[in-house]
Amino acid sequence: MQAACCAAVVALGLPAHASEDEHILVLGRISDDPAAHFNQLKPLLDYVVPRMRDVGITEGRILMARDAQQMASYLRRNRVDWVTETASTAVQLQARAAARPLLLTERNGVSSYHTVFFARKDAPIRDLAGLRGHTLGLQSPASTSAYMVPMTALLDANLSPEILLAPNDQPSPDRVGYVFARSELNIASWVHKGLVDAGAVSSLDWADPERVPRAFRADFRVIHETDPYPRALELVRRDMPPAVEARLREVLLQAAGDPAARDALRLFFHTSRFLPLDAASQRSLDTLRRGVQRVRTEVE
Repeated sequence: MQAACCAAVVALGLPAHASEDEHILVLGRISDDPAAHFNQLKPLLDYVVPRMRDVGITEGRILMARDAQQMASYLRRNRVDWVTETASTAVQLQARAAARPLLLTERNGVSSYHTVFFARKDAPIRDLAGLRGHTLGLQSPASTSAYMVPMTALLDANLSPEILLAPNDQPSPDRVGYVFARSELNIASWVHKGLVDAGAVSSLDWADPERVPRAFRADFRVIHETDPYPRALELVRRDMPPAVEARLREVLLQAAGDPAARDALRLFFHTSRFLPLDAASQRSLDTLRRGVQRVRTEVE
């Protein structure tokens, strides 16, 4: 563990110039816990690199970024070749650095999910329009399912979000007040206790009794569900050599059928397999990209 921690810290400041060291494949990740994420990323990188020798890749490195802005800078300067991220961060990296989606990432057998809005059954809120003048619990600004997608849904419904300092703050009568609860369990607890009027979580968290306890859910009503969007994506820098990109795509697509990759995939955020980007997923990403832009300009 100590060695992994040291390696992760080194990776944070690593001058990995992908264009100068073309034999090195640099895998990037936005992280607030570099040591933990290093241990999740390295086994898959160690699996991939030996299978890319025929296109000149002989070494792998990991480079962490503190946020999407820093990762976009790494991509623009060719310091990162390959990034694994959630859908909303992926579309931000596309916009900021022209990163290209390579594959969909299926985690725990799920390649897409959606956002669920809910309120107490004894509350008067029955749809998104009913949130006007009420409060909404979200997770954090970094969340796709419990921030970016809910914000987009509110804007699409012609509702005006207003950030609150605490759950007991009251929004303007014509706005939807939102507050960050930091976790899905907190969102469910705050709605159940009446600290906020409604909450929004991913469909996966909605079905997880550790995040939305069954005793709570029995008192909740679903008031809205969004269209699905990809669970996660693998992206590559805009000018990755075509032969390297094609080989990386091939290796990742074949990994689920290779017993040697089983443990590496499990550690890689419980990845079950990688999938080609289909037309439906591309449409949902395009929609999400437009939504993220609206949130950035109209809310933040």
